[in-house]
Amino acid sequence: MQTTEVLEPKAPASRSMIELVSQAWAWVFLLSLIVFFSITGQGFFSLTNFQNIGANMAFVLLMAIGQTFVIISAGIDLSTGYVMGLAAVVGAIAVTSLAPDTPLLVVISVALAAGLVGGLIPGFINGWLIARLNVPPFIVTLGMFGIARGLAFLGTGGLPIPIRIPGFGQIGNGYLFYSHPEAGTSFFSIPVGLTGPQLREVTSFLPHPVTLIIVAVIIAHFLLSRTRFGLHVYAIGGSREAALRAGIPVQKRTIQIYILSSLFAAVAGVLYITRFTSGAANAGEALLLDSIAAVVIGGASLFGGGGTIIGTVIGALIIAIIQNGLVIMAVNPFWQFVAVGIVIILAVLIDQAKERVLKEKG
Repeated sequence: MQTTEVLEPKAPASRSMIELVSQAWAWVFLLSLIVFFSITGQGFFSLTNFQNIGANMAFVLLMAIGQTFVIISAGIDLSTGYVMGLAAVVGAIAVTSLAPDTPLLVVISVALAAGLVGGLIPGFINGWLIARLNVPPFIVTLGMFGIARGLAFLGTGGLPIPIRIPGFGQIGNGYLFYSHPEAGTSFFSIPVGLTGPQLREVTSFLPHPVTLIIVAVIIAHFLLSRTRFGLHVYAIGGSREAALRAGIPVQKRTIQIYILSSLFAAVAGVLYITRFTSGAANAGEALLLDSIAAVVIGGASLFGGGGTIIGTVIGALIIAIIQNGLVIMAVNPFWQFVAVGIVIILAVLIDQAKERVLKEKG
């Protein structure tokens, strides 16, 4: 007796291809950029340049990490650019009010505490208005953008606040450890006793901003992927109503999400004053859109419920490498905006194609 084998219909090849592209395109694109600029840009593929890329993208990545939690929860935070500036201004004012002979460790602690307080308050207000009064995130954070901007400029009078404390700038511009062929390795400072030509033989490893973002990425990745809080973030972004029915404290989590976003922006503000030894109100003005772009390029869904911290790191790297590579190639810097804009549109198109595929399969 002959039996008839029933075969399940296979998904069209185009759908499978879209899913594969949506998951891997950012990695492939990042690798392609590195190969391209290594071939065309003299000095691009070097330890010094890669460390410079890491240090320069630290501000964008810190803001983007906080923005990742917000976007996954189906929200948006437009205030982080000037929250970063406000934190930098508050930190700079606190530091310059200290006595000249204050120990450096105390100075750092005061800068960190003041900057974080200056940044966390806007985040709490954002979260409370969105969670308790159901005001749309776009409107609330746009309003906070203006409030933080005004307060920051009022605090500076429109001019940066210089910080003239010996050793303060080394915090943001130093390296974790240094190596010399004869003097060996030392942490946090160049080996003692080196002078003249010997200093040119010193190799520096891991700028402090890079060390900071490594720690921040590890903490944020753990929070998002290994804790109940992270699970709730995904659930709220997937369906707020379903999250409420499942017993998730949506209001509490929403407030925490926006506080977290402001926290990372405030850390970026404190890093700014240690790197540039001044507090500027517009410190993060140009970084807001880049931070959102990094999250989108990294694969976070604009519809909420999808995204990863690692994806955001890849997105920030893509933006930083495009900017650095074009500078090395002596291309007009205005082309950076064009290139990043094209990548953002490509990322959104891929995200929308992925959403359509998932709806069709569902």
